[in-house]
Order: sequence, then C-alpha cells, then structure tokens
Amino acid sequence: MPRTALRICPLCEATCGLALTVDGSTVTAARGDRDDVFSRGFICPKGASFGAVDSDPDRLRTPLVRRGGALREATWEEAFDAVAAGVRPLVERYGPHCVGVVLGNPNVHTVAGALYPNVLLGALGSRSLFTASTLDQMPKHVSSGLLFGDANAIAVPDLDRTDHLLLLGANPLESNGSLCTAPDFPGRLKALRARGGTLTVVDPRRTRTAKLADRHVAIRPGTDALLLAAMVHVLYEEDLVDLGALAPHVEGVDEVRAALRDFTPRSVAAACDVDADVTRALARELAAAPTAAVYGRIGSCTVPHGTLASWLVDVLNILTGNLDRPGGALFPQAATDRTPRPAGPGRGFALGRWHSRVSGHPEAKGELPLSALAEEIDTATDAGEPVRALLTIAANPVLSAPDGDRLDKALDSLDFMVSVDPYLNETSRHAHVVLPPPPPAQSPHHDFALNTLAVRNQVRYTRPAVPLEPGRMAETEILARLTLAVTGAHGTDPRAVDALVIEQTLAKAVSEPHSPVHGHDPGALTARLTGENGPERRLDLMLRLGPYGDGFGARPDGLTLERLLAHPHGIDLGPLRPRLPQPLKTRSGKVELLPGPIAADLPRLVRALAERPVGLVLVGRRHLRSNNSWLHNVPALTGGSNRCTLHVNPEDAARLGVRGAQPVRVKGPGGAVTVPAEVTDAVRPGVVSLPHGWGHDRPGTRQTHAAADPGVNVNQLLDGSTLDPLSGNAVLNGVPVTLTPLTGAEL
Repeated sequence: MPRTALRICPLCEATCGLALTVDGSTVTAARGDRDDVFSRGFICPKGASFGAVDSDPDRLRTPLVRRGGALREATWEEAFDAVAAGVRPLVERYGPHCVGVVLGNPNVHTVAGALYPNVLLGALGSRSLFTASTLDQMPKHVSSGLLFGDANAIAVPDLDRTDHLLLLGANPLESNGSLCTAPDFPGRLKALRARGGTLTVVDPRRTRTAKLADRHVAIRPGTDALLLAAMVHVLYEEDLVDLGALAPHVEGVDEVRAALRDFTPRSVAAACDVDADVTRALARELAAAPTAAVYGRIGSCTVPHGTLASWLVDVLNILTGNLDRPGGALFPQAATDRTPRPAGPGRGFALGRWHSRVSGHPEAKGELPLSALAEEIDTATDAGEPVRALLTIAANPVLSAPDGDRLDKALDSLDFMVSVDPYLNETSRHAHVVLPPPPPAQSPHHDFALNTLAVRNQVRYTRPAVPLEPGRMAETEILARLTLAVTGAHGTDPRAVDALVIEQTLAKAVSEPHSPVHGHDPGALTARLTGENGPERRLDLMLRLGPYGDGFGARPDGLTLERLLAHPHGIDLGPLRPRLPQPLKTRSGKVELLPGPIAADLPRLVRALAERPVGLVLVGRRHLRSNNSWLHNVPALTGGSNRCTLHVNPEDAARLGVRGAQPVRVKGPGGAVTVPAEVTDAVRPGVVSLPHGWGHDRPGTRQTHAAADPGVNVNQLLDGSTLDPLSGNAVLNGVPVTLTPLTGAEL
C-alpha cells in the first residue's frame, strides 16, 4: 500500500519540502509539501524527479576495490581494510599533508557532509584541502571574513520585504538561488514587483531573471567590481551616503571614499560598456529606495576581481544603511549555530596562514585553490612532498575544475585514492576504493549549512523516507569509518567518532561563561541527549546549545530534537532580524570597511580601467533541471532547453559565418572543444556562453544516460592559471576564446 513520507529536497540550495509517495521501498512520485513552513508547496523539476534520481540503476550498491588493475565489488570490511592499508603507511612515511582531501558541492546537502569532513580533517591534520568553494563562492567568504571577521557571516537579501533588489551575476530563475537559500525564488521576485518594488539585473546574458527585471544592464563580463566601485563613488560624490543605525558599528568610511576616487562613472564606462548615466541612475535608485539590497553571485565571483566585487556588494549595502535592517541584507540565525557570544572584539580573519607547495597560493578559509590540485600531485619541488593520496568526497573535479585533462593524468599517478561517491564518474574511476553512499531517500536530512543563508529563520529535519537497504551503509557511518581508517584507528567502533565530538563539544560549552550549560557536568548532559544514533544525538546537542535551544532545560520552551520531530513540516522561527554587533568578530569589534588586503588589491582594479577584451569572451550558464555534473544521468532532467550548446549572438554569428546548430570549435587557454552553436540574442555581442558540468565522454565510467549525450567540458578551455589572488577562486567567466565554424571535412 503506497504511503506518504516527507523529505527535504537535497538537489539544490532552495531546500524545498517534498511529499514523497513510497510504494514498498521505492519512491514513485514527489510533490511539494504544502505544509512545509519554508517552501509552502513549491517544487521545481529537480524535486519532481526525486524518485528517478533515487532509483537510478547506475548508482553503485556495493564498495569497489581495485584489484589487478580493475575495480571489483567488495565487502565493506574489505574496502575499509584497503583504505587503511593504502593511506596510513603514506601518512606515516611522508606526513599528513601528503593526503589531499577534495570536498564537492553535494556535501552541503547531506547530514554526513556537514558533520564529518571537519572531524576527518582535524584528526588527519592535513593542510591539503581543496573544495568546490574555490570554483564558486570563496570570494564572498573572504570579503565577509575581512569585513566582519567571520568568513561565514554572509548577509542575504531580505527578499520578502525589500523595496529594491539589485542582482549581479545571478540567475535565480534557473539556479533557484545560491548563497541565498530561498524556496520559490522566482515567486519571491514576482512578489517584489507586485508590491511595487524594483528589480534590477546586471548580467551579460538576457537570462530568464533578466527578462523579469525592471532594468537589465548587459555589462561586459568580468567588470562587475568596476561598476560597483563607480556606484560607490556616486554615493560619495552626490552626498548620498547614509549609514543610519549602522554608523556606530562601522569604521573606515572616509578611507573608502579616498580609495575609490579614481572610479568615476565616466572612467569605468568603456571597460564595463555601461553608460555613465546608467551607473549614476543605479546608485541614485539604490540610495533613494525605502529599503534595498545588493546581491552578487557566481557571475561576479568567478572573475579576476571576485573578492573586490563581493566586498563592494556589502559596501553598497552598508553605505546606504541597508545592511542589517529589514528589507535590506541581514545575517540569518540558524538553529544549529553556536551559542551566540556577547558582542565584542574577536580574533578577526587572516589570509595566507600557509601556501600551496608549487605556486605559493595563499590558503583562504583553510583551503587551497582546487585549480592547483593537479600541480600539487604531479609537480616535484623542494617545498615539501606532493599529494600522494587523495580522498574525494562527493566531488568530480575532473569536470568541475579547470584543465580536467591534466588532472585526469595526475589522478592516475597517485599512490592511493579513495572516492566517496554513488557513481563511477570521471573522477571516481581513478580510485583504488569507491565507497558508495545510499540514495537520498535512505538518508536523513537537515540543512546545517544552507540554513545559515536562508531568507527566513526556520528549522526542519526529516528522517529517512525508506529504510536502509540490506548491504548498504549509512553515509554517516561511511565517513566515520573513513576517518578512523586514515587516522590510525581502523577497527574502532565508528560510534566512537560521534561520542568523541559530543564529549569535546560539551567540555568546551560548560567552560564558556556565556553558555547556558556553564558549570554543568558534561556526563550528565550527555545522558540527556536523545536520538536514534550518533548523528541524531549530535543534532540534538547543536539544537539545545543553539540560539533557539532549550539549553538543557535553561529555556523550557526551546528547541530540542524531540520537539523538532513533533513538527514534521518544520518550525518557523520568524523573519530575519537585525543582529549587529553580535555577529562581528573583527579585532576592532566593528565592520572594518577597508581591510588591508582589500586596499592592497585595489591598484589591480585601477589597472583594469584600461583593459578591453579583444575578440570573444566566455561565460557560463545554469540550467533549471541541472546542478553541476550531478544530474545528467537522469533522463527526466536532460533534453529540451537543458542542452550543452554554445550561445552565440547573431552579430557575432554573422561576422564569423556561424549558422544555428552548426558545430564550432572553441579554443581557450587550456584547450579546445567542439560543440553545436545556438544563435541567440540572449547573449550580448562579444560574449559566448557554454554550460558547466558536461563532458561525460571519458572511458571507464558507469553513467549510461550521461555517456549517451555527453556534451563537452567547458572547463577544458581553462588552464587553471588565472585566479582571483585574494581568494584563490578560479576565473571561469570573461575568459578570452576564439571560435571557428566547422564544415563536414573538418568534423
């Protein structure tokens, strides 16, 4: 008899609630959960295809271990024995930094990915950490760290109350939002306009989001920081700066005026291809709006001045008094955040505490650029040992990082490699051991990371919709066992990992004067935790100690796991609220508007005033029915508009002799690809656009549908040498390319 089970969708950052129809152990349908406190029944094509994603026949069901040069099915015991035998001797001989760890984007969508990688890294002691953040969002973390003292203190636009929204490099009608968790982002934008608000979109493409806007500014790719700097200049020049209630919490206002004196609307006009009068209008409209928010995303991050652009987004919010006020940009407060500490100076945020071995890239937020992974494996230097072993957890850098061909070869040279992945894909095919997590219906879900970016405070948790299939292992147990295997504790009960985390967390909590359990007995507190397993007990602990928690009885009406389980559709915690100065962790205890590393990088932006691209430049593209390289093996989510084609403006097509659907050769700094052209005015002249996540044509994978329509890997056009220097983020947009139409004889 079919039944209904609730599940939070893990397929993008919108975190929509789903109502699944389950027949036996199979998810047969998915619809939006109308009673979900956050998404209110909204669903997109990805969520509607949850059952197809869950039951993909190409998902691995048992571990694979390389024997005799081939990956063969093995037991879990054999797999972890192989991990311990392969990794631990390398650590003991060469030290922990010889083990690289790569974390992919899906980790932020799982309970296991939130709870265990930091434990693994802490126990291993390796500085060789590479994540998807340096292909996407690291500039925002760095700018937030420098401004606010906390790299995770990211202010999000108050979509439901703002009067004016300025979006740069964001296309939430396709992406569903990023670094801004908002179910039904499209509906929220339409509601903004319906209540008389204004939507402005700055993007070189006329995206679906741009079509909805009151004003679309087709900027030249990669020049967002110049435009934003000129808008700041206008605020100062026309006496439009008004910090309002922020004034006591901000230092450096006069210094910013002096630092940006060269960026007049006229001086940036040619570089941005934005008329000076338009720039002035953007600044004036922002200042005049009753409330406003500026929001920049991947298009403004994955460019040479990504950190400066991210910094200027918040500078505009601050100078117009819109940071930390309703209708502006506010700091969310997640239920599992740490106990709020009293406001006051903190330790601040530091860059470059260590550097990559080969090119000397500074770490940011404890991470090295993923673009540097290949050279850290295949290049010998006197600066230390290369990466000899690699752990990839929900990551496919052969497709997601620049120059996948070089990384492909580098992975083959590793002494040992472990992949935690449900698929044998372009990266995991190199592994010596593959550890497959179960399908999402067989896993619990709570959005630890994404709730820190949500446009409304709320908390939701769903247990597995389907029992764990015989022979499967929970992803939480996989990562706990992996931690033990690579840190010399192979064979220890994996429950010891959760027990140790709980013990350490409570030991710290009882010693902190601002904690609700200060002075209590940790053992007695541990005995009060509830949950069916270690991960649930850790969630209960975080909820109890969090900003809405019961404090182990200190606040009787506060959150606990038991209370959350009694509300299967979630608990609404209210709209975002002003929180300054509490989130600030700078050494001054204030917003430091012109941090030293930012000031030192501004001369590079001054030089960009004179730069002009010669020929075509490349930008990426999002698809509503896709998410990086994850979902191309699901037939329901491919085809239609979700295709790997090169968008070319009609003017450029006529000049180059390109016809629609004609194969063209695109060449960039890292290589060349052949792809069908799609002639469209959705891109401005001088710009071509190719989507990310394709290129499923390498041998040795087991993704049948993806391989049948592989597309091409846009990141092969990049050589990985161009990074934003402050964040180490790869430059993926605004890259010069050449385009040659091909005829029959050339194909």
